[in-house]
Parts: sequence; structure tokens; C-alpha cells
Amino acid sequence: MKNSNITQPEDLRISQIIDANLDRAREGLRVLEDWARFGLGNEDFVIRIKNFRQILGKNHLEIYKLSRNYIKDQCKGLSHVEQINRNSSSKIISSNSARVQEALRVIEEFSRIHNSKLSKIASEIRYEIYTLEIELLNFNTRKRAQLIISKNNLYSITDQRENLLEIIEKILLGGVKIIQHRFKEGHDKDHLKEAIEINNLCKKYNSLFIVNDRLDIALASNADGIHLGQDDLDIKTVRKLLGASKIIGVSANNSIDIKKAVKDECDYIGVGPVFPTLTKKNKEPLGVEKIEALTKDINIPCFAIGGINKSNISSLKNHGISKVAIVSGLLNSKDPKEEAIIIIKELSHENQCKR
Repeated sequence: MKNSNITQPEDLRISQIIDANLDRAREGLRVLEDWARFGLGNEDFVIRIKNFRQILGKNHLEIYKLSRNYIKDQCKGLSHVEQINRNSSSKIISSNSARVQEALRVIEEFSRIHNSKLSKIASEIRYEIYTLEIELLNFNTRKRAQLIISKNNLYSITDQRENLLEIIEKILLGGVKIIQHRFKEGHDKDHLKEAIEINNLCKKYNSLFIVNDRLDIALASNADGIHLGQDDLDIKTVRKLLGASKIIGVSANNSIDIKKAVKDECDYIGVGPVFPTLTKKNKEPLGVEKIEALTKDINIPCFAIGGINKSNISSLKNHGISKVAIVSGLLNSKDPKEEAIIIIKELSHENQCKR
């Protein structure tokens, strides 16, 4: 193929190297594109990645393709043990981003003399992939957390007490996938130590750890997210500080606050109190019907909270409410594991509509 901007490399091995790495780069980009499309459902990522693929495809010249079998590849089919460890979407994103970056670096070097245009293109895309990888990983992490929140109906809220880690582990063994911890009294260094311990425990059971109110503790402990009250920092400010990978939940008890939280793109809402509760002595219970009215048209997960236990869950279910947050009902139980199992089974009744 003739091209006024290209001169044939003197050594056809160079063309073969460029051909192989253009294929590698485009294959890696296709993996990222398909995950962005089907795994993350993010059109912006798909458009960006597809554009990179098209640019490289346009510059995959015939002189490179014709050299494909110039020298037999003696290393064809070689694999590495690390390949079988790509057992999560995040690892797939990272490994394929690295594949693209490495291939583009090879292209950049070997095309520098005879095809400066391709060398420049490879360099520019390579640097963009560094940023794209982080963005994909952040979005992927948050998407995973959102999926856990969406699929699980029981949200456990804990506070400081003796044998806390033992109680939390029993709750996790009972199938709970979301733990929010409230820090009340004591020193921050102790709070952070406790947060890190809870976070590690949650990771052991593939569960989320949410910090109540304390943005500094959430950041320092690398929690999965934070839960905010109406008197805390606003969602947009917290998102800037917390980053794109974390989730943000908000407490609200009226339609104005709920609509604002949704507009500001929080990930879930806690609505209550439903029933009288010692943890919210100064707040008038909303009642089940009010909770139903407030949450019926909301398109993100809403957890009813306040005075909920296994004895009154049926009244919530009768009004189509199947996502609940529970504090003392689990923490004060004689058998937190069994209590969690019973409540999850009750909430997951197959005929129950989920919000």
C-alpha cells in the first residue's frame, strides 16, 4: 500500500512488530469497551474507547499486515500464571489497560523513524489510557457497591460497644452485606483503628463498610462510602473530597430533602424514623404509610429506618417496602447471625416488590 507519509521500514521485522502490537492494543481496547458498555453501562466511556480503536484501525496500514507472517512467532501461545488470577472486573480492567499501554509504547518506539504520525498517535493515546484506567476502576468500584446496595434488603447500623467486632462478624455471617458504623464518643485515633478493623472484616465477607458522618474517618480507613445527615456537608462537596469510587448515602424524612438528594446524585437514601426509636428520640415517627408515599417514585434504593425489627417487618411488607436499616434489632439480639438470617428471609419474600 502506497502512502506519501510512510516509507517502508528497511527491516520487515519492524513492520511485523508494529502489526502485532496494533492488534494487541485494539484487542485490549475492545475488552475495555465491552465492559464499559455491558458491565458499566456508561456511554461516555464507550465512545472514548471506540474512538481510540478506530484511530488505531485507520492507521493499521497494509504494509504492516503484509508482514504478519514474515518471521514465524516461536513464542506463540505462551501464557503466564498471573493470567488465571484475573478473577474480578477490576483486575480485567487493569490488565487490559496495561496491555494497551505496553503495546502503544512498542508502536511509538518502532514507528518513530518511518511513521512519525503513528508514533505520535500511539504516544497521545497511551497517556490518555493512564487516566482512563483510573476512571474505569473508580466507576467500576462504585458500580459494584451500588449493585450490592440494590440487591440487598437488610442494612445493618452499628455503634460503639463491647465485643463489637465479634457482633459484626456474626451479622456478616448471617448474610448482611452492608454495615454502617456510627462513632459517638472517644478519641479519633481509636475511631480510626476501629474503622480499619471493621473495614477489613467487611472485606473478608465481600461486604460494604459505610462510615456515618465522619468524612475524615471514611477517607483514612478507605471505607466504601459515607452516610450523611441533613446537617452534614452537602453531597457535592463530599463527592469532590471522597472521590468518584465511593458511595454516598443520605438521611431524609421529607419530599424536599429526598428530591434534593436524588438530584445531587446520592447512591441511596435512608428514610425515617418509621416507628418510635431510642436512637431518634427527638423525631416524630413518620409511620409506614408516609414512608411508602415518600419513596414510591424514587428511582434509587431507599431504606426505611427507625424502630424496625422482625416483629414489625410484615407491616412494611404490606406497603411494598422491603429495604430496611436496623440498629438495635440486630446489635441487641442474643444471636445476631440467626436474627439476620430470619430478617433477610422475611424481607426477600418472592412475592414482595422491592424498592
